[in-house]
Amino acid sequence: MNTRAELAERPKPKKGKPIGTASETSHVVDEIDDSNPDFVSAIARGFAILRCFKRNAKVLGNKEIAERTGLPKSTVARLTFTLTKLGYLEFLPALEKYALGIGALTLGQTYLAGLDVREVARPLMQELADHAGATVALGAHHGQDMVFLEICQGNQVFMMRVAVGQRVPHGMTALGRAYIAALSPEDRVKFGLDYRSRVKPDEWKRLEEVTDQAVRDYEKYGFCFSMGDWREDVYAVGVPMISNDGSKILAFSCSGPVHEMTRKRLVTEIGPRLVQLRDRVHATLGGVF
Repeated sequence: MNTRAELAERPKPKKGKPIGTASETSHVVDEIDDSNPDFVSAIARGFAILRCFKRNAKVLGNKEIAERTGLPKSTVARLTFTLTKLGYLEFLPALEKYALGIGALTLGQTYLAGLDVREVARPLMQELADHAGATVALGAHHGQDMVFLEICQGNQVFMMRVAVGQRVPHGMTALGRAYIAALSPEDRVKFGLDYRSRVKPDEWKRLEEVTDQAVRDYEKYGFCFSMGDWREDVYAVGVPMISNDGSKILAFSCSGPVHEMTRKRLVTEIGPRLVQLRDRVHATLGGVF
């Protein structure tokens, strides 16, 4: 529970600023669609708070959450109190901070359990991971990040330290670039405008260059690359999977150490195999997922 002091705080509302890149923060002010009368802002703020908790930010206080969301600390205190009561957050008295609660876990597990695509894709992903001696991942777009839905490791010496549910940025990863490349030109423009507003100005030019290149690579090869952009010791290839009605885009990636995943191998072997994997999954599901 919140302390009385926390609940009593009522600082004057002030518009916060996002910190870090788009993958490090959620700026709730940018996400609220006030133009739509059916949009419930309070719910959006609650989920913005839950999205603050990540692999490298497992425990947060109200002040830290306020900085990440741009919300007044008084609003954060009320929301964290409510989320704790509902079981989506857990209050740690010794630290006077919060961690995700069991309620958040059950939501994620329920969602994952309903994804037939994981059941179909997992054995094919593991087969490729074992063959390539690499990490094969399945991801979905959420906000300004890609979220891992399934991960298969094929190299016990070089294992990507990622987990299901973890977020990675679009622009620097093969997974994210594959998603962007699969968007229609109109949707890509909208995505770019929104993405640009969330990253540091000096980062945008580089992101624009690499995403444009990803689109060209996708048109040429049928897949995209990330050559040490996200992690300098990792080369990867990514391919999108689009539902029949075009309403949903997932992405597969295959990542491994630079000395094994050369560009030549990605182009001639790994990329084509990843495309085959995607096509088999898509055909088995009938394009519905």
